[in-house]
Amino acid sequence: MKSFYIKTVSVLILLTLLTSLFGCGKKSGGASDPTGVQKIVEEIAVDYGTYGSEAADRIDELLGELSAADASAGVRWKNIIGIWTSDELGKPLNYGVLPDGLPDTDELCIVVLGFQLEPDGSMKDELVNRLTVALRCAEKYPRAYIVCTGGGTAEKNENATEAGEMAKWLEKKGVDKKRIIVEDTSITTAQNAIFTYDILTSLYPSVKKLAIVSSDYHIATGELLFKAEAILRANRPGNEKLEVISNAAWKAPSGSLSTMFQAGALIELFGDVQTAFDIYYDNYDIHSLPPLN
Repeated sequence: MKSFYIKTVSVLILLTLLTSLFGCGKKSGGASDPTGVQKIVEEIAVDYGTYGSEAADRIDELLGELSAADASAGVRWKNIIGIWTSDELGKPLNYGVLPDGLPDTDELCIVVLGFQLEPDGSMKDELVNRLTVALRCAEKYPRAYIVCTGGGTAEKNENATEAGEMAKWLEKKGVDKKRIIVEDTSITTAQNAIFTYDILTSLYPSVKKLAIVSSDYHIATGELLFKAEAILRANRPGNEKLEVISNAAWKAPSGSLSTMFQAGALIELFGDVQTAFDIYYDNYDIHSLPPLN
């Protein structure tokens, strides 16, 4: 417990310094004091990321402060925290393929989350396994779009991107190129959500429903971030343009993502990339991230 306490204190000190020096988050909902709103949101994320349900009373107090500062932000973050703390997050896991009963139309988009490339730009086995699940989903729902996500994470090949390699693989397996959407700028799951949302809402207005495809340990985080991004982008709470309705998972032999990592990702969605990356570098336990540019 002592090590968690020390880490939490250091992160909170960093949050205080950053918010006092550099100002606001990008999605404060029109608060008169955006710096204060950002500070509250980040403290909520760090508290739950560190202490989980033990921080419930403090989080309720902070949500009250947030609502007083900005009513819209209070509603949005109450909804996000409700998703994050729910026992239903990421459940049920659908191994191997999406379940029956989803829309077999262009209303559905299958979102395949990327994984860091080998130094030469080739795909690691884990990413190929995620794509194998995505291919089964694409075959089951032949009218759905498929988004491949992930940017340049190959140490020795600056031309390769996760999404680009994924798209080529799917095309070789017979998926119509017209169905494949490439989001090849992101290097984090939060950026997957941000940039995919940009592409879908601006260029693919028929898409309303999302199904997340990834490794099993990654599904809950992906669902959380895509739902949170939709909540933060909505013109009003409850009017989100995109809805996560299902998932398909590859059963990984190992792997986990900490609640503190999820806290960093939510902070990144809110616009404080530097603090998010500080948290990632302390907690990320799957694969390394490229340096923050």
